[in-house]
Amino acid sequence: MEFLKDIWDFMRVRKKFWLLPTIILMLLLGFIIVLGSGSAVAPFIYTLF
Repeated sequence: MEFLKDIWDFMRVRKKFWLLPTIILMLLLGFIIVLGSGSAVAPFIYTLF
């Protein structure tokens, strides 16, 4: 959680709020990859792509 706090502090101090959608998209994509790598949900995730 310290890493997320550091990222938030960086964006707040340097006014780089445009990075927020990019970070959220990367986290979401990473979550989908981890979830789909070895579970029963994998066939449903592959149909999205």
